[in-house]
Amino acid sequence: MTDDTTLQSGDDLAAAALSEASQASPSSFTNPTINSAALAETLTSLQNVIERNADELDRIKEEMQIQREALKNVFENDAQLSEVSQEAAAVTQKVKERKSQIQTSPEILQYKTKIGELTEQKKEVEEALNNHLLNLFQITGTKTFDTMSGRQREFSVRASLKGNKKTAE
Repeated sequence: MTDDTTLQSGDDLAAAALSEASQASPSSFTNPTINSAALAETLTSLQNVIERNADELDRIKEEMQIQREALKNVFENDAQLSEVSQEAAAVTQKVKERKSQIQTSPEILQYKTKIGELTEQKKEVEEALNNHLLNLFQITGTKTFDTMSGRQREFSVRASLKGNKKTAE
């Protein structure tokens, strides 16, 4: 306990009151004549501490909002940043224009055509290979095969569900 010449903060008062209240037996709070003043003081102190902390939290949040707005304004009002951002946008636009020009060049069209043909060939070979591997698995029950070079290759068997076909009614 402190002497009467020093003032305790609300936090100190609430902590002391809560400490006293926690040491009291539960039955002492149900009897209105025993410690009712202590309970009232504890609740009042606790409410005061909560209110002060809530007010302080609101003040801090408001100050944070002001600081964030000030930070945002620094970036928005910086002439050099604005100029560089405009230059970056112009360069980005030039890049897009150049890419568009290249996309229509005969050389690019030739590459795209060749890639499309190779993609189609790849799909055909994969489909045939999948069928052959499935047949091999059905016959042997294994998921491996030996190559002519003596290596052994593994494969996986996979099933996929296709969408329902609509029937004519």
